[in-house]
Amino acid sequence: MKPFLIMVAALTAIALGVPSTGAKADDASWGCQVLLCAASQNPSWHGVPYCVPPMTKLIAAMKEPGFSWPICHEVKAGKPGRENYEDCPAGTTVGYSSQGDGGWRGEPDQCIKTVDVCRSPIERNAHTRQSGMTIERSFGNGHDGCIQQVATPRPRRADPYFFDIPNDQGVKERFWFNLDH
Repeated sequence: MKPFLIMVAALTAIALGVPSTGAKADDASWGCQVLLCAASQNPSWHGVPYCVPPMTKLIAAMKEPGFSWPICHEVKAGKPGRENYEDCPAGTTVGYSSQGDGGWRGEPDQCIKTVDVCRSPIERNAHTRQSGMTIERSFGNGHDGCIQQVATPRPRRADPYFFDIPNDQGVKERFWFNLDH
């Protein structure tokens, strides 16, 4: 919580252009309020009474045509990013459960693992069965194995939005948040 409070004081002071001793978070622009609240980690913005009004205003504004994220220009954080899915586990790659004509792909919602399923019976019994859905299987094709691609659902992020906020050394730190009530 302490790093967040320090960041609140610093961002508010920057946003207001005044020393932090006289700054009030309520006086910050809406973009800076959103940034400060989104960066709140423990508790998240949901548990900070000051944050509920600006974030509720943001959620309502997002439903309007022509919505544009409010920006806190003073801290050079820009618009937030969004990543709906966690990284795939080591040894897997990102895959897609749907693919359309012309190379169109759906969401990157699968984790794909390539395995050799043509092992001796002893090897097969020694390893646990692969969980997931087989999406491709090839036999031979110029090599000595049977290759199977196993797809498992890619985990969704609880906090899909993020701001990359520069710290006092100019190094960006990522703060994840969600907009669910």
